[in-house]
Amino acid sequence: MKKFNIRKVLDGLSAVSSSSSSQPGNRDNDIQETLQSEHFQLCKTVRHGFPYQPSAMAFDPVQKILAIGTQNGSLRLFGRPGVECYCQHDNGAAVIQLQFLINEGALVSALADDSIHLWNLRQKRPAILHSLKFNRERITFCHLPFQSKWFYVGTERGNIHIVNVESFTLSGYVIMWNKAIELSSKAHPGPVVHISDNPIDEGKLLIGFESGTVVLWDLKSKKADYRYTYDEAIHSVAWHHEGKQFICSHSDGSLTIWNVRSPAKSAQIITPHGKQPKDGKKPEPCKPILKVEYKTTRAGDPFMVLSGGLSYDTVGRRPCLTVMHGKSTAVLEMDYPIVDFLTLCETPYPNDVQEPYAVVVLLEKDLVVIDLAQNGYPIFENPYPLSIHESPVTCCEYFADCPVDLIPALYSVGSRQKRQGYSKKEWPISGGNWGLGSQSYPEIIITGHADGSVKFWDASAMMLQVLYKLKTAKVFDKSRNKDDKPNTDIVDEDPFAIQILSWCPESRMLCVAGVSAHVIIYKFSKQEGATEVVQLLEVRLQYELNDVESPEGDQVPSLPTPGATSSSQPPAPQSQPSTSSSSSDGIRDNVPCLKVRSTPLKQSAGYQVELVIQLVWVSGEPPQQITSLGVNSSCGLVVFGNSNGLAIVDYLQKTVLLNRGIIELYGSNDPYQRQPRSPRKTRQPSGGMLTVASCMCGLSNLYSESVKKLRTSYLSLCDINEGSTTSEDRCKSPTSGSTSPCNSDDDQKVPNFLERVKTKSRMFSKTIVYDLAKMSRKLSLPTELKPDLDIRDNSFSRSRSSSVTSIDKESQEAITSFQFCETFTRKTDGAAAPSLWVGTTLGTVLVFVLNLPPAGEQRLLQPVIVLPSGTLIRLKGAILRMSFLDSTGALYPPACEPWREPNAPNDKDEKERLRKRRPVSVSPSASQEISENQYAVICSEKQAKVIALPSQNCIYKHNITETSFVLRADMVQMNNSICLACFCANGHIMTLSLPSLRPLLDVNYLPLTDMRIARTFCFTNNGQALYLVSPTEMQRITYSQDMCENLQEMLGELFTPIETPEAPNRGFFKGLFGGGAQSLDREELFGESVAGKASRSLAQHIPGPGGIEGMKGAASGVVGDLARARIALDERGQKLGELDERTAAMMASAESFSKHAHDMMLKCKDKKWYQF
Repeated sequence: MKKFNIRKVLDGLSAVSSSSSSQPGNRDNDIQETLQSEHFQLCKTVRHGFPYQPSAMAFDPVQKILAIGTQNGSLRLFGRPGVECYCQHDNGAAVIQLQFLINEGALVSALADDSIHLWNLRQKRPAILHSLKFNRERITFCHLPFQSKWFYVGTERGNIHIVNVESFTLSGYVIMWNKAIELSSKAHPGPVVHISDNPIDEGKLLIGFESGTVVLWDLKSKKADYRYTYDEAIHSVAWHHEGKQFICSHSDGSLTIWNVRSPAKSAQIITPHGKQPKDGKKPEPCKPILKVEYKTTRAGDPFMVLSGGLSYDTVGRRPCLTVMHGKSTAVLEMDYPIVDFLTLCETPYPNDVQEPYAVVVLLEKDLVVIDLAQNGYPIFENPYPLSIHESPVTCCEYFADCPVDLIPALYSVGSRQKRQGYSKKEWPISGGNWGLGSQSYPEIIITGHADGSVKFWDASAMMLQVLYKLKTAKVFDKSRNKDDKPNTDIVDEDPFAIQILSWCPESRMLCVAGVSAHVIIYKFSKQEGATEVVQLLEVRLQYELNDVESPEGDQVPSLPTPGATSSSQPPAPQSQPSTSSSSSDGIRDNVPCLKVRSTPLKQSAGYQVELVIQLVWVSGEPPQQITSLGVNSSCGLVVFGNSNGLAIVDYLQKTVLLNRGIIELYGSNDPYQRQPRSPRKTRQPSGGMLTVASCMCGLSNLYSESVKKLRTSYLSLCDINEGSTTSEDRCKSPTSGSTSPCNSDDDQKVPNFLERVKTKSRMFSKTIVYDLAKMSRKLSLPTELKPDLDIRDNSFSRSRSSSVTSIDKESQEAITSFQFCETFTRKTDGAAAPSLWVGTTLGTVLVFVLNLPPAGEQRLLQPVIVLPSGTLIRLKGAILRMSFLDSTGALYPPACEPWREPNAPNDKDEKERLRKRRPVSVSPSASQEISENQYAVICSEKQAKVIALPSQNCIYKHNITETSFVLRADMVQMNNSICLACFCANGHIMTLSLPSLRPLLDVNYLPLTDMRIARTFCFTNNGQALYLVSPTEMQRITYSQDMCENLQEMLGELFTPIETPEAPNRGFFKGLFGGGAQSLDREELFGESVAGKASRSLAQHIPGPGGIEGMKGAASGVVGDLARARIALDERGQKLGELDERTAAMMASAESFSKHAHDMMLKCKDKKWYQF
C-alpha cells in the first residue's frame, strides 16, 4: 500500500497558492508579449557533413553535379561550394547505384530492396516522380545510355529488363541469361555485373556476368554476336572510346583487354601489382580489382584507373587507387576504404576522346578529388564541410547573431592553418546556383571532438565552412611511459576528449572541460606568443559518501559530504604536481589524470592557453568528471562542478576562490535530512551501490569502474547516454561517453553491481536497462536482463520522479548549470549585485554573491570574495537553464568584457588596457523602482518557473512534461522578443512565451533513438536549432514561421539550363563505313507495338509524390499554410485551365453545329415538303 505523504500535499498547496496569489500586481501586466503561436513552425533546413555510410556515386558531366547515395537510403547532391541538397527514400533501403539523366535535371536510383526511382532535380527540393518495384528478381546493375530514355536493369538471375524512363514502365523486350550464354554451357553465368552499349554502335550491348563470361548482344537480331570467357570472376568492365576494345577487372587482381572481334583469347593480361616470375609463369594472384576505368587522351597514352588489386603480402597497407598512364604506375594511398570512384572527362559522349582531368574517389569517411592533369596527381582542396567527423564529435554549441567582427577574426587566424600542396585548379564540381538568402546575421557553430580538438564553423546564410581549429591536447605531455600510464586510467581512450564548451562571443574567452577532469581557459589573440611554463592549478575535490534521508523519512542513496578538508586558496600556480603522487602504501593521492607539458609552448595566433585546471586523485579515488562549466569575462571567473562539489577559479589571479562539497554549499538551508554513516574502512568499488541521478540534461546513466573506454564501437561516442552520476563513478557530462577506471579486482564485482541494479526501484528499471544496453559493448549483462534491451519506446518517456519536495528514487546530487548575472540575491536587496546562480540535479538553485575588487590594477591584487546569499529555489527535476529578464521583459544578459588584444607590445599598453577595464555591469538606475526589477527564468527537466526579484515570488509556473523529461532548454531571442525553447526525450519540441510561460509551439518532431541527438541538440536565436543526425552529419532545423516561408528562396538550385555539347564529328569515312551506329531506333525496338507488354507480376509501378497530389501531402507537414495556399492556387489554376479548355471545346462544338445547320438549311431551302 502506498504511503500517504502529507508533506507533499502541503507543498503542492503552497506551490498552487504561490503561483496563483503571488502575481506582482500590475507589474507583470506591463510586459507586452509579442510572440504568438503563428510565429512558429518547425521544418528542416539544411544538412551538412559527409554522407554517413556511403554506398554509390554518380556525376553529371554537363551540369557538374555529384550525387552520393548511402546505406540508409539517403541522397546527397553537391554542386558548387554552398550548393548542397539532401533527400531521403522513404523505405530507407541502401542505394546500390545512381544514374544521372545527363543534362536533363533527373536522377535514377536503384535500391537494395529491388526498386528504382526517378528523381526530379529541377526543383529546389528534389522529389520522386516514379518508382518501380521488382517483385521476382534482385537488381544487381543498371545502365542508362547517354541521351536515351531506355534504362537497362540487370538482375541476380542473369536477365536484363528494359524500363522506359519517361513512363517508368517495363518493355516486353527481355534478354534472358540462357539465350545470352553458350547453349552448351551447363552452369549459370551468375548475376549481371556490367551492362554498357558499344560507344560506336548503340545496337550492341556488352553484358558482363559474375562468373567471368562477357557477351556482346545484338539488340536487333536478339542474339549474341560474341562471347568472351575468362576463368576468373569479373568485377567491372570498361570500353575504349573507339568501341574496338574493352577491359575487364578480375578477382585475382588481373586486367584482361579484349578485341571485340577476337573472342577466343584476350589480347593482353595485366596484373598491375603482381610479382612477375622469371620463368614466365602466371603472376601470383592479388586482391580483386573492384573497378577499372579506361580513358583516352588526344595527345598521349590512355589512363587506366583502378581500385584494389594489391598484393596479398601488403598486409596492413592502406587502401589504394592506382593510376596507370603509359609506362608509369602511381599508387595513391587513401585514409579509408574506397567505396567507388569516377573519372571526370571533358565530354559526355562515350564515342569521343575522353580527355580525363580528375578522379572523384568516394571513401567510407571522406571524398577526395585527384587532379590528373598535374604531375604527382595532387588533390583538390575540398570546399565542402565534410570534415565534421575528422575526430568524432562529442559536444556542440550554436551561436546566432554574433558580433560582426568575430568571423573575420577567426578566419584570419584559421587561414594560417591551411595545408599546402593542393591542386591550383578550381574545384571541378561546380554546378547549381546559390540561393538568395535574406539572412544577414553571422552564425557560428562550435564542435568539440574526441581527440581534444575544437572547431569553429561559419554557419551563416545556410552554408557551413570551417574557420579555425584549436588543438587542446598540445597543452599536455603525450609521452606515456609505464609510470605515467596509470594516471590516465579515468579513461583509456581519448583522454583529451571535450565534454563541455563555454564561450563568450563578446570577450572571445573560451573554456573547455575535458573527460579527464580537466578545464582549460583560452584567450584570443591575433598575434603569436610563447609560454615558458603552462599555468596550472590543481584542485582537490573529492568527498566521502553519506546516506541521505529525505524529508519524508524514506531512505535514498548516498550523497557526498566532505571527507577531506579543501583549501579555498591553493598554492601559487605551478606546472608540476606539488605533492607526492602516492603514499607509502601505494594509494595514489594528489595526482592529476594528465601531465601538463613542462617544455615551453609555442602559441600560434588564435586561442592561446591562459590557465589549466585539473582535479586530482584523493586517497586512491580518481576525480569525478565535470558536469557543468561556466565562464564570465567581466568577473574574470570560471566555475565548474561535478557530483562532488563546486569550484570557482579566478583566472586573472590564477587562484581558487571556492572549493566546496555540495552539502557544504547548502549550509543550514539544506532541505534534505542527511544522516552521516560510518566511514568506509576499505575502498569499495563504485558499483557497490547503485545511484541513479539525472546529471545535466537528465538522462539516467550507469557507469561502473569496470568500464574504461570513452567510445563505443565508436562513431563519436554516439551510443552512450548523456548524463550520469553514480556513487563514485566518473560523473559524465551530456557530451561524453562512458568512462571510468578499471581495476582487475573490480571486474569480479560487476555481477554484484548488476544484482544491486535489479533490486532498485521498478520505477527506474526500464531506464536502467536501456542505459545498460547502450553500454553493452563495454559491460557484460546478465542474461535475464537482455530480452528487455530492445524496448526503446519506454526507455526515455517514463517519468522518473513526480515529487517536487523529496529526492525519492534520486541519488547523488551533482551540479548541472551555472549563470552569472548582476541581480538581486536576497529578498531584502535594494540594488543588484554580481552573483552566481547554481543549479543541481535535485532541482535546487543556490545563489552566491560575488564581491569584486575595483577595476584596474586592484582587480589583480585584491581577492574576490564569494559569499552564500542564503537564497534557495526549488523545482521538479534537474536544473537545465537559468536566465534573467529586466522589468520590460527583455533578456538581461550577463555582463561581459569587450575583447582587446592581450598580447600588447609592451607593459605600458597592458597597464592602459587594465586601467580602462570597465566595471562588471551597469547597476539599475536610481530612478527605477527597487522592487520587482527583474525576473529569473529557471527551467528544469520537468517544469519552468518565473521568479520575481527581489521578492522571490513565483509569478508563473508551467509543467513542461509529465511523462518525459527535457533534454535541452534555451532562452532564445526571436522576432525582437524572447521565448523558452525545449527539446524533450519523447521527441517534442516546445516553445513557451516569457515571462508568462504560455505554450506557443508543441511539435512531435524526433523521438529520441540515439544519445548523439541528446548530446548535441541545441537551440539558438532567430528560430534556429541543430543536432548531429549521424556521426558524420549535422542537421539544422528552424522553428520560425518566417524562415519556413523564405526557405525556398534561401536554398540553392541544382539544375541550371545548359546547352548540351555538340556531338563529335565522326568524319566522312567513319560515317561511311561504320554508319550503322546511329540508326538504332530504340523506340521501335523496345516499344509496346513490337516488344509487347511485360509481365504485370514482374514489377509494380508506384507514382511518386513529385506531382501536385504528392505535394499536397508534403505541404501539410512541411510548408504549412503558405504551401497549402500555393497548392490551392495551382489547383485553382489547373481547374480554370480545364474550364477554359472545356469552354473552348463547347464553343468549337457550337460553331460546328451552326455551320452544319446552315449547310442543311441551304441544302433544303428550295425543296418542297414532299421531297423530304
